[in-house]
Amino acid sequence: MAAPSPGYSVTIRLKTPAGFSVTSEVVAAAGQADAQITAVDVVESHPDSMVIDITANTSSPDHVEQVTSAVSEVPGVEVEHVSDRTFLMHLGGKLEVVPKLELRNRDDLSRAYTPGVARVSKAIAEDKGLARNLTVKRNTIAVVSDGSAVLGLGNIGPEAALPVMEGKAALFKQFADVDAWPVCLDTQDSDEIVMIVKALAPVYGGVNLEDIAAPRCFEIEARLREELDIPVFHDDQHGTAIVVLAALNNALRVVGKKIEDIRVAISGVGAAGNAIIQLLQASGVSHIVAAGRAGIVARDHEHSDPHRKWIAEHTNPENLTGSLSDAVRGADVFIGVSAPNVLTEADVESMADQAIVFALANPDPEIDPALAAKHAAVVATGRSDFPNQINNVLAFPGVFRGLLDAGVSDVTDEMLVASADAISGNVSDEQLNSSYIIPSVFDRDVARDVAEAIVAVAQRNGSADTPAERNAR
Repeated sequence: MAAPSPGYSVTIRLKTPAGFSVTSEVVAAAGQADAQITAVDVVESHPDSMVIDITANTSSPDHVEQVTSAVSEVPGVEVEHVSDRTFLMHLGGKLEVVPKLELRNRDDLSRAYTPGVARVSKAIAEDKGLARNLTVKRNTIAVVSDGSAVLGLGNIGPEAALPVMEGKAALFKQFADVDAWPVCLDTQDSDEIVMIVKALAPVYGGVNLEDIAAPRCFEIEARLREELDIPVFHDDQHGTAIVVLAALNNALRVVGKKIEDIRVAISGVGAAGNAIIQLLQASGVSHIVAAGRAGIVARDHEHSDPHRKWIAEHTNPENLTGSLSDAVRGADVFIGVSAPNVLTEADVESMADQAIVFALANPDPEIDPALAAKHAAVVATGRSDFPNQINNVLAFPGVFRGLLDAGVSDVTDEMLVASADAISGNVSDEQLNSSYIIPSVFDRDVARDVAEAIVAVAQRNGSADTPAERNAR
């Protein structure tokens, strides 16, 4: 059974006889069913009975039923209902619109709305650039998804994608004070998505593409970047690549290797794999071998997908063929953005000394981290219940904060590398070890440092707003 997790936290409301021993028996029964008790609260108390809430982390819906059954078997106990705390958190959604000003009287109303607002509208009509200073556009981005590749759930559609996009928007606000809004589209036609996002663009200062399946995501991002004058960032590609590079920077510090000397094997050649390869190469990695479902991507194979063809032409310098096991043998680093259990303990054992394993498939990684750790010096996953969680929230809030502050539309490799360096720089020499190569997602310095790195790159390249222009905002 998987370990209990807050993602499966429940509150079980029970009617029990009065008395300390009954409550103790209930807690013991839940514990014997492997529940992780986090709270016991008395809701009602009467001379001969009580109503209590037992809150516990569990590992799955089936585990919830096991725990509920166990506590119901305590003599005199009745289960009134079971509340899934994750579903309760989502009731009514996770976002709201709150005005930045209070409309207290006619004076306020006449300036915020008619007639005063007409003067602002006329000014913007004469100079559309003013919209960035005088509307929500200056600090608002669209989180756009078609629901075709949501988390590890696959093509589940726009309605089912909405809770994820709401969560993404909440993270933008929490970590970087960026106002973000979910835009879940009921189409998976690339032309329609591009058309809709272009039509919505006047409202937003940037577009974060999310959970759009490859290879369509590549085309959609490229076209929107070409046709819009606001930044477009596909988090599944570039956010993942930034955090992987940041973690790799520090993992290499742990094992004493240089990035230009390492051999890297990658499992997964979709959106994330493609972006990771490009960013690693921009950072000095010259030896990368990538493998997909059919094995190693090699130059002498037929590749109808232009992105996979690009990988074939720009990686695998020895033109290796074979399986993932062949790609991993002798490698210094394994990076998995693919599927569960595709890497074996023997594969890790065949890697170079002081190997690094990033098994990032979520929720189930490419290899059990405990098995990988038998032979690798550093192991990271995408999960929060293991050390070294590689999580995109370390990147995307700060990236957009920086892009909005700099007033730029182009997202360059130099910015992505600088963002990774900013993240890895938040782990000091005193903190660094094999179980701590990446800062906590709750480290508030990270988003600030990433934003400042983006602005610094834009200033060096002469594309950032001047201080006067930023002050005007």
